Amino acid sequence: MRTLVISGGTDGIGRALALASVRRGDTVAVIGRSEDRGRAFLRDAAGASGRAHFVRADLSLLSENERVVEEVTARFPVVDALVLCARHYRSARAVTAEGFEANYALFYLSRFLLGHGLVGPLEKAGAPVVVNVAGPGAGLSALRWDDLGLERGYHGAVALAQGGPLNDLLGVAFAAEHGTGPIRYVLVHPGTTATGFSGEYDAETAALIARMRRSGKPVAEAVAPIAAVIDAPPREPLSAFVEGARIPVDGASFDRAAAARLQDLTRRQLRLRASGGHGA
Repeated sequence: MRTLVISGGTDGIGRALALASVRRGDTVAVIGRSEDRGRAFLRDAAGASGRAHFVRADLSLLSENERVVEEVTARFPVVDALVLCARHYRSARAVTAEGFEANYALFYLSRFLLGHGLVGPLEKAGAPVVVNVAGPGAGLSALRWDDLGLERGYHGAVALAQGGPLNDLLGVAFAAEHGTGPIRYVLVHPGTTATGFSGEYDAETAALIARMRRSGKPVAEAVAPIAAVIDAPPREPLSAFVEGARIPVDGASFDRAAAARLQDLTRRQLRLRASGGHGA
Protein backbone atom coordinates (compact mmCIF):
# COMPACT_ATOMS: atom_id res chain seq x y z
CA MET A 1 0.00 0.00 0.00
CA ARG A 2 0.94 3.67 -0.11
CA THR A 3 2.50 6.20 2.26
CA LEU A 4 0.75 9.57 2.59
CA VAL A 5 1.93 12.71 4.39
CA ILE A 6 -0.85 15.19 5.17
CA SER A 7 -0.26 18.67 6.55
CA GLY A 8 -3.27 19.92 8.47
CA GLY A 9 -4.17 16.27 8.91
CA THR A 10 -5.59 16.49 12.44
CA ASP A 11 -8.69 18.47 11.47
CA GLY A 12 -11.29 18.83 8.73
CA ILE A 13 -10.65 17.52 5.24
CA GLY A 14 -7.09 16.45 6.01
CA ARG A 15 -8.20 14.37 8.99
CA ALA A 16 -11.03 12.74 7.09
CA LEU A 17 -8.69 11.83 4.23
CA ALA A 18 -6.11 10.49 6.69
CA LEU A 19 -8.60 8.23 8.49
CA ALA A 20 -10.09 6.95 5.23
CA SER A 21 -6.60 6.18 3.91
CA VAL A 22 -5.50 4.38 7.07
CA ARG A 23 -8.65 2.27 7.04
CA ARG A 24 -7.97 1.14 3.50
CA GLY A 25 -4.48 -0.01 4.46
CA ASP A 26 -2.24 2.98 3.74
CA THR A 27 0.46 4.34 6.03
CA VAL A 28 -0.37 7.94 6.93
CA ALA A 29 1.61 10.64 8.75
CA VAL A 30 -0.44 13.67 9.73
CA ILE A 31 1.18 16.98 10.66
CA GLY A 32 -0.53 19.36 13.06
CA ARG A 33 0.18 21.74 15.93
CA SER A 34 -2.29 20.36 18.47
CA GLU A 35 -1.05 17.48 20.61
CA ASP A 36 -4.63 16.76 21.71
CA ARG A 37 -5.89 16.52 18.12
CA GLY A 38 -2.92 14.36 17.22
CA ARG A 39 -3.76 11.93 20.01
CA ALA A 40 -7.42 11.95 18.94
CA PHE A 41 -6.40 11.03 15.38
CA LEU A 42 -4.25 8.15 16.63
CA ARG A 43 -7.08 6.97 18.86
CA ASP A 44 -9.58 7.02 16.00
CA ALA A 45 -7.06 5.19 13.81
CA ALA A 46 -6.69 2.45 16.42
CA GLY A 47 -6.11 -0.95 14.85
CA ALA A 48 -3.95 0.45 12.07
CA SER A 49 -1.03 -1.72 13.20
CA GLY A 50 1.50 1.11 13.34
CA ARG A 51 0.41 2.69 10.07
CA ALA A 52 -0.92 5.91 11.67
CA HIS A 53 1.59 8.55 12.73
CA PHE A 54 1.38 12.07 14.16
CA VAL A 55 4.08 14.69 13.69
CA ARG A 56 3.58 17.71 15.92
CA ALA A 57 4.68 20.99 14.33
CA ASP A 58 3.70 24.63 14.03
CA LEU A 59 3.93 24.90 10.26
CA SER A 60 3.76 28.70 10.33
CA LEU A 61 7.42 28.51 11.41
CA LEU A 62 9.92 27.76 8.67
CA SER A 63 12.22 26.02 11.14
CA GLU A 64 9.42 23.61 12.00
CA ASN A 65 8.86 22.79 8.34
CA GLU A 66 12.54 22.06 7.95
CA ARG A 67 12.42 19.76 10.97
CA VAL A 68 9.35 17.99 9.57
CA VAL A 69 11.11 17.41 6.25
CA GLU A 70 14.07 15.85 8.06
CA GLU A 71 11.84 13.69 10.27
CA VAL A 72 9.58 12.49 7.47
CA THR A 73 12.54 11.72 5.20
CA ALA A 74 14.19 9.70 7.96
CA ARG A 75 11.03 7.74 8.85
CA PHE A 76 9.54 7.28 5.39
CA PRO A 77 12.12 6.80 2.62
CA VAL A 78 9.29 6.58 0.06
CA VAL A 79 6.30 8.96 0.04
CA ASP A 80 3.53 8.32 -2.48
CA ALA A 81 1.46 11.43 -1.78
CA LEU A 82 1.97 14.75 -0.04
CA VAL A 83 -1.34 16.47 0.70
CA LEU A 84 -1.16 20.13 1.74
CA CYS A 85 -4.21 21.20 3.74
CA ALA A 86 -2.94 23.32 6.64
CA ARG A 87 -4.58 26.74 6.88
CA HIS A 88 -5.61 28.98 9.79
CA TYR A 89 -7.74 32.11 9.39
CA ARG A 90 -6.84 35.19 11.41
CA SER A 91 -9.11 38.21 11.63
CA ALA A 92 -6.23 40.16 13.21
CA ARG A 93 -2.82 40.33 11.54
CA ALA A 94 -0.12 38.27 13.28
CA VAL A 95 3.60 37.97 12.67
CA THR A 96 5.55 34.81 13.46
CA ALA A 97 8.66 34.73 15.62
CA GLU A 98 10.61 34.48 12.36
CA GLY A 99 9.17 37.75 11.05
CA PHE A 100 6.63 36.50 8.49
CA GLU A 101 2.94 37.34 8.32
CA ALA A 102 1.30 34.23 9.72
CA ASN A 103 -1.10 33.44 6.86
CA TYR A 104 1.61 33.89 4.26
CA ALA A 105 3.92 31.64 6.27
CA LEU A 106 1.40 28.84 6.80
CA PHE A 107 -0.69 28.97 3.63
CA TYR A 108 2.20 29.52 1.22
CA LEU A 109 5.74 29.21 2.62
CA SER A 110 4.99 25.96 4.45
CA ARG A 111 3.64 24.41 1.26
CA PHE A 112 6.69 25.63 -0.66
CA LEU A 113 9.08 24.10 1.87
CA LEU A 114 7.27 20.78 2.31
CA GLY A 115 6.80 20.25 -1.42
CA HIS A 116 10.37 21.01 -2.42
CA GLY A 117 11.79 19.44 0.74
CA LEU A 118 10.15 16.05 0.16
CA VAL A 119 11.05 15.70 -3.52
CA GLY A 120 13.58 12.98 -2.62
CA PRO A 121 11.16 10.46 -1.03
CA LEU A 122 8.42 11.39 -3.52
CA GLU A 123 10.61 10.61 -6.51
CA LYS A 124 11.14 7.08 -5.18
CA ALA A 125 7.42 6.26 -5.41
CA GLY A 126 5.77 4.65 -8.40
CA ALA A 127 3.23 7.41 -9.11
CA PRO A 128 3.99 10.27 -6.70
CA VAL A 129 1.71 13.25 -6.35
CA VAL A 130 1.58 16.52 -4.44
CA VAL A 131 -2.01 17.63 -3.79
CA ASN A 132 -2.29 21.30 -2.84
CA VAL A 133 -5.75 22.02 -1.40
CA ALA A 134 -6.25 25.71 -2.07
CA GLY A 135 -8.38 27.71 -4.54
CA PRO A 136 -7.04 27.38 -8.07
CA GLY A 137 -8.00 29.56 -10.99
CA ALA A 138 -9.23 32.70 -9.21
CA GLY A 139 -6.75 34.99 -10.96
CA LEU A 140 -3.74 36.96 -9.82
CA SER A 141 -5.48 40.23 -8.94
CA ALA A 142 -5.45 39.41 -5.22
CA LEU A 143 -1.65 39.32 -5.16
CA ARG A 144 0.01 42.32 -3.52
CA TRP A 145 3.47 42.00 -5.00
CA ASP A 146 4.79 44.98 -3.05
CA ASP A 147 3.17 43.89 0.23
CA LEU A 148 2.84 40.10 0.40
CA GLY A 149 2.94 40.34 4.20
CA LEU A 150 -0.13 42.62 4.11
CA GLU A 151 1.30 45.30 6.36
CA ARG A 152 -1.10 47.79 4.79
CA GLY A 153 -4.85 47.24 4.91
CA TYR A 154 -4.81 43.76 6.41
CA HIS A 155 -8.01 41.72 6.44
CA GLY A 156 -8.29 37.99 7.03
CA ALA A 157 -10.33 37.51 3.87
CA VAL A 158 -7.67 39.36 1.86
CA ALA A 159 -4.97 37.09 3.29
CA LEU A 160 -7.06 34.04 2.46
CA ALA A 161 -7.77 35.25 -1.07
CA GLN A 162 -4.08 35.90 -1.70
CA GLY A 163 -3.29 32.31 -0.73
CA GLY A 164 -5.06 30.97 -3.82
CA PRO A 165 -2.91 32.65 -6.49
CA LEU A 166 0.24 32.16 -4.40
CA ASN A 167 -0.36 28.42 -4.51
CA ASP A 168 -1.32 28.46 -8.18
CA LEU A 169 2.05 30.01 -8.96
CA LEU A 170 3.76 27.61 -6.57
CA GLY A 171 2.31 24.73 -8.59
CA VAL A 172 3.44 26.25 -11.88
CA ALA A 173 6.98 26.81 -10.61
CA PHE A 174 7.18 23.35 -9.03
CA ALA A 175 6.07 21.67 -12.25
CA ALA A 176 8.57 23.75 -14.25
CA GLU A 177 11.37 22.59 -11.96
CA HIS A 178 10.37 18.96 -11.41
CA GLY A 179 7.94 18.19 -14.23
CA THR A 180 10.36 16.03 -16.20
CA GLY A 181 10.45 13.64 -13.24
CA PRO A 182 7.69 11.38 -11.90
CA ILE A 183 6.02 13.84 -9.47
CA ARG A 184 2.64 15.24 -10.46
CA TYR A 185 1.41 18.48 -8.86
CA VAL A 186 -2.36 18.84 -8.46
CA LEU A 187 -4.19 21.96 -7.27
CA VAL A 188 -7.60 21.20 -5.76
CA HIS A 189 -10.49 23.36 -4.61
CA PRO A 190 -13.07 21.03 -3.00
CA GLY A 191 -15.72 23.75 -2.66
CA THR A 192 -17.28 25.12 0.51
CA THR A 193 -17.17 22.29 3.02
CA ALA A 194 -18.51 21.89 6.55
CA THR A 195 -15.01 21.36 7.85
CA GLY A 196 -13.07 22.49 10.92
CA PHE A 197 -12.59 26.11 9.77
CA SER A 198 -9.49 26.51 11.92
CA GLY A 199 -9.12 30.16 12.81
CA GLU A 200 -9.33 33.12 15.15
CA TYR A 201 -12.42 35.10 14.17
CA ASP A 202 -13.94 38.43 14.99
CA ALA A 203 -17.70 38.43 15.67
CA GLU A 204 -18.73 39.26 12.10
CA THR A 205 -16.54 36.58 10.56
CA ALA A 206 -17.56 34.02 13.19
CA ALA A 207 -21.21 34.49 12.18
CA LEU A 208 -20.28 33.94 8.52
CA ILE A 209 -18.35 30.79 9.41
CA ALA A 210 -21.34 29.45 11.34
CA ARG A 211 -23.49 29.84 8.21
CA MET A 212 -20.83 28.14 6.08
CA ARG A 213 -20.74 25.20 8.49
CA ARG A 214 -24.49 24.80 8.06
CA SER A 215 -24.52 25.12 4.27
CA GLY A 216 -21.22 23.47 3.31
CA LYS A 217 -20.97 20.05 1.74
CA PRO A 218 -20.12 17.06 3.97
CA VAL A 219 -16.42 16.43 4.46
CA ALA A 220 -16.69 13.02 2.79
CA GLU A 221 -17.75 14.70 -0.46
CA ALA A 222 -14.71 16.98 -0.35
CA VAL A 223 -12.38 14.05 0.31
CA ALA A 224 -13.54 12.06 -2.71
CA PRO A 225 -11.91 14.18 -5.48
CA ILE A 226 -8.68 14.41 -3.49
CA ALA A 227 -8.57 10.64 -3.02
CA ALA A 228 -9.25 10.22 -6.74
CA VAL A 229 -6.15 12.14 -7.85
CA ILE A 230 -4.04 10.28 -5.29
CA ASP A 231 -5.29 6.97 -6.67
CA ALA A 232 -4.75 8.02 -10.28
CA PRO A 233 -2.58 11.15 -10.67
CA PRO A 234 -3.10 13.02 -13.95
CA ARG A 235 -0.45 12.45 -16.61
CA GLU A 236 0.49 16.13 -16.87
CA PRO A 237 3.07 17.68 -14.50
CA LEU A 238 0.48 20.25 -13.33
CA SER A 239 -3.29 20.04 -13.18
CA ALA A 240 -6.11 21.77 -11.31
CA PHE A 241 -9.61 20.79 -10.21
CA VAL A 242 -12.52 22.77 -8.78
CA GLU A 243 -15.19 20.63 -7.10
CA GLY A 244 -14.06 17.63 -9.11
CA ALA A 245 -14.10 19.40 -12.49
CA ARG A 246 -10.82 19.91 -14.25
CA ILE A 247 -9.87 23.48 -15.18
CA PRO A 248 -7.16 24.56 -17.66
CA VAL A 249 -3.76 25.57 -16.30
CA ASP A 250 -2.60 27.61 -19.29
CA GLY A 251 -4.45 30.86 -18.57
CA ALA A 252 -3.57 34.06 -16.75
CA SER A 253 -4.00 32.47 -13.31
CA PHE A 254 -1.02 30.23 -14.07
CA ASP A 255 1.32 32.74 -15.69
CA ARG A 256 4.81 31.28 -15.94
CA ALA A 257 6.60 34.61 -15.69
CA ALA A 258 4.68 35.45 -12.51
CA ALA A 259 5.48 31.99 -11.13
CA ALA A 260 9.19 32.48 -11.79
CA ARG A 261 9.03 35.93 -10.20
CA LEU A 262 7.37 34.53 -7.07
CA GLN A 263 9.81 31.65 -6.82
CA ASP A 264 12.80 34.02 -7.07
CA LEU A 265 11.26 36.31 -4.45
CA THR A 266 10.55 33.34 -2.16
CA ARG A 267 14.06 31.99 -2.41
CA ARG A 268 15.44 35.44 -1.62
CA GLN A 269 13.22 35.63 1.46
CA LEU A 270 14.41 32.21 2.60
CA ARG A 271 18.05 33.14 2.09
CA LEU A 272 17.51 36.38 4.01
CA ARG A 273 15.90 34.52 6.88
CA ALA A 274 18.73 31.95 6.90
CA SER A 275 21.23 34.80 7.24
CA GLY A 276 19.36 36.29 10.18
CA GLY A 277 17.05 38.71 8.37
CA HIS A 278 13.28 38.98 8.62
CA GLY A 279 10.45 37.90 6.36
CA ALA A 280 7.27 39.32 4.88
